[in-house]
Amino acid sequence: MKEFHEKKVVYLHQAVIEKAKKFAFDVVDTVNYTDSNQINKVKIKDDHFISKVGEEAVKKVFVDLGKKVNGPDYTIYAQKQKSWAADLQIDGKDLAVKTMKKSAAYKYGLSWTFQSSSFRRDSILDKPEAWIVFVEVDDINPAKPCTVYSPFQMKELALKDPVLPHLKGKKLVAYAKDLPL
Repeated sequence: MKEFHEKKVVYLHQAVIEKAKKFAFDVVDTVNYTDSNQINKVKIKDDHFISKVGEEAVKKVFVDLGKKVNGPDYTIYAQKQKSWAADLQIDGKDLAVKTMKKSAAYKYGLSWTFQSSSFRRDSILDKPEAWIVFVEVDDINPAKPCTVYSPFQMKELALKDPVLPHLKGKKLVAYAKDLPL
């Protein structure tokens, strides 16, 4: 899965960005994150948009490397049908994608968050062999360039507590400065 070792900057076609926006708009009313104290629909929509842009950027990197990529999934599921399946499959192997927007990185440091509470836990945290890719989306730039990091296995990551005190015990974070590059 470690097909590249350096960060790659990706520019997506406007049609792909618009598809991600439409998905975020359509999905926002089908999710319930009150167990995570997240009720701000604008933020929820933006989070889904940024996540899809990240998935599309990773897809582009692997397609450009000649790999067969399945995903991203744009299906809108009912709340009880939500899937925790991998974001992408690369040549049949599962790959998770975590994305952070640049404007948030200015506030909190470039990092990617995992749910880790008694209410909600990212299943990948229990899979040390699982593969993951991190992406930074420059949401400040209208072209939305994406920086895609090389893939890592979960066991390679040093996850830490979040910067915000009220998120400690609820989330774990992979900080860019700690990635084993």
